[in-house]
Amino acid sequence: MRLLHTSDWHLGRSFHRVNMLPAQAAFVDHLLGAVREHRVDAVVVSGDVYDRAVPPLAAVELFDDTLHKLAELGVPAVMISGNHDSARRLGVGAGLIGRAGIHLRTDAASAGTPVVLADPFGDVAFYGLPYLEPALVKDEFGVDKAAHEAVLGAAMDRVRADLAARPDGTRSVVLAHAFVTGGKGSDSERDITVGGVASVPARVFDGVDYVALGHLHGCQTITERIRYSGSPLPYSFSEADHRKTMWLVDLDAHGGVHAERIDCPVPRALARIRGPLEELLADPALARHEDAWVEATLTDPVRPADPMVRLCERFPHTLSLAFDPDRGPEESGASYARRLAGRTDQQIAEDFVAHVRGAGPDDEERAVLRDAFDAVRADAAAQEVAR
Repeated sequence: MRLLHTSDWHLGRSFHRVNMLPAQAAFVDHLLGAVREHRVDAVVVSGDVYDRAVPPLAAVELFDDTLHKLAELGVPAVMISGNHDSARRLGVGAGLIGRAGIHLRTDAASAGTPVVLADPFGDVAFYGLPYLEPALVKDEFGVDKAAHEAVLGAAMDRVRADLAARPDGTRSVVLAHAFVTGGKGSDSERDITVGGVASVPARVFDGVDYVALGHLHGCQTITERIRYSGSPLPYSFSEADHRKTMWLVDLDAHGGVHAERIDCPVPRALARIRGPLEELLADPALARHEDAWVEATLTDPVRPADPMVRLCERFPHTLSLAFDPDRGPEESGASYARRLAGRTDQQIAEDFVAHVRGAGPDDEERAVLRDAFDAVRADAAAQEVAR
């Protein structure tokens, strides 16, 4: 069976101030073309179809059009909700839509109930595990601790139990939206840390033939059977070096996996440039970036006049401008933005405590901060579900 694995469309998201909907529509057309060209048997979309719980109307219309076109091709699709989606909203009409061969899996309780498709070698069971917010689903799975590994492990126990009851030779595909240990993140992914832990070990997925992951925006291979497709478009300058692709996966008669990457259309290249303004404007080596979306970091010791206007004269698609002056060793350290880069909310809060009190939090205080951040994030997730 030939699968096309994609995820993290984030329909409705912009890139800085650029409307990405035309590029998202071009990607959908590309996906449909790939389905036809490569004679794909099933499409799997591993979460974050939308960028937020209540997407803009234009994004909903694009998704609706996509569903119609997939149904017209007669190629079944399995989709799950991600941490950016509202599971309830995405799942509205799932039963009816399923009759057209588009299977939306947004309910945690259905983790052990697969979509079963057949090829000449037998059945393939597709298990859709929507993003599992630990605080909201721990009771459903009967786990004591609201943690990613606990709830995802319990969901996979249901998958393995169902699979064990099926005829010998039934192959299996799991769709999941999670941060698996060994994966590499980027700046455009929403933090899903719970209890100080964001990732789950790959062994959670033992016992299935292929795991189609979503959440991380870079295409990557955790193991030969566990892969992220990554987002089809860039959503931060940290993805400047990404090659945006989908996985074309062949699942053979015995569950063996062969995968290759299919490139996605690139609306515009990304470039990160750094240095004094005059050097950036004059450096001939930067000519290749003149048509790119540009993030510029100026290192001038004194902020130059009209830097954005002058940059745009050479790089008309400059979208982001930052200042990080080069200072001598006797001067104060890195800029505020640079000090915060890559740090979690927990780390920033601990640094603040150390700054105002003169000493960082102890273990008990760290636990209080961690519980507070977890509670706020869980409450935000619950409000999205209730909308």
